[in-house]
Amino acid sequence: MPASPATASLTGKTALVTGSTSGIGLAIAEALAGAGANVLLNGFGPAEEIEAQRSRLADTYGVEAAYDGADMSDASAIEGMVADAKARFGGIDILVNNAGIQHVASVEDFPVDRWDAIIAINLTACFHTTRLVVADMKAKGWGRILNVASVHGLVGSAQKSAYVAAKHGVIGLTKVTALETATSGVTCNAICPGWVLTPLVQKQVDAKAAEQGLSQDEAKRQLVCERMPSERFVTQEQIGGVALFLCSPAADNMTGASLPVDGAWVAQ
Repeated sequence: MPASPATASLTGKTALVTGSTSGIGLAIAEALAGAGANVLLNGFGPAEEIEAQRSRLADTYGVEAAYDGADMSDASAIEGMVADAKARFGGIDILVNNAGIQHVASVEDFPVDRWDAIIAINLTACFHTTRLVVADMKAKGWGRILNVASVHGLVGSAQKSAYVAAKHGVIGLTKVTALETATSGVTCNAICPGWVLTPLVQKQVDAKAAEQGLSQDEAKRQLVCERMPSERFVTQEQIGGVALFLCSPAADNMTGASLPVDGAWVAQ
């Protein structure tokens, strides 16, 4: 049976997924590897855990999986990672900008160094990776750029000025990149998850539990019910599935879009 348009093979393609040693990034890397793409992981964590994930992807899916620990706040490190990927794999066909950090504080109390770090990793890194891969994608006549933004790229939340600013910027960058590549065979889209139980969100659950004397389960329930009418966390695997769809022929003419995966958060 031939592959459906939404599950077509990515065999022979190479994907760079930033922030992919855990959470959403790892789930996206797994979805792409499952469709046959070679993957370059990036992120931080214990070396033995990263190697275990890298070897698991390679062994499970029969693809080449590599790792680069480039600091996504460092332009020269990003340049080195992309150059190494081109030398190793012959190019990058799929770029997934997922790396992100968070800090919660009011505007007047927001530490300047945290603002700078969030803008650098959540937004500026997307610019650097995109500028370094898009010319080759256009030359080949095919490429996929997926920016993992957030529902916070579409709406605001108190105490998250840097994160909201960065994610709104990611959606703006997505639109401009889509316009500049519209006739080239390259697409650029943003995925905008609602609450996903990642380490970043778990920190907010922990803070809510500590501040209000709640159990973990009750803190999770309150957090998700505050904004998501579905009353369910989005799963990492669901985000991976959306990413895979955006790499399929069914999405060949889908570009410049910001796709909420948010349990109707922004429908309100």
